[in-house]
Amino acid sequence: RMSRHAQQLRDHDINPCVVETDASRKCMDDNNYNKDMCTAYFLKYKSCRKFWHDIMMQRRRNGVKPEMPSAEERKKLLESMG
Repeated sequence: RMSRHAQQLRDHDINPCVVETDASRKCMDDNNYNKDMCTAYFLKYKSCRKFWHDIMMQRRRNGVKPEMPSAEERKKLLESMG
């Protein structure tokens, strides 16, 4: 059974970067944990975290709840940005 924290990390409504996390982990597995082989995946993950962190902080400042948009809301937001 997964811990609550692990479950939250797998929850697309809580963690907007599940896909990037999985891709990084798979790259590490596929490349015998040679980090140099996975730099592009790490950068994508970092960009994802920064992007959604900035959105979250903006929503917090504006008093919007929940601070992290749901997976559905995030999808619409990204589509609207092109």
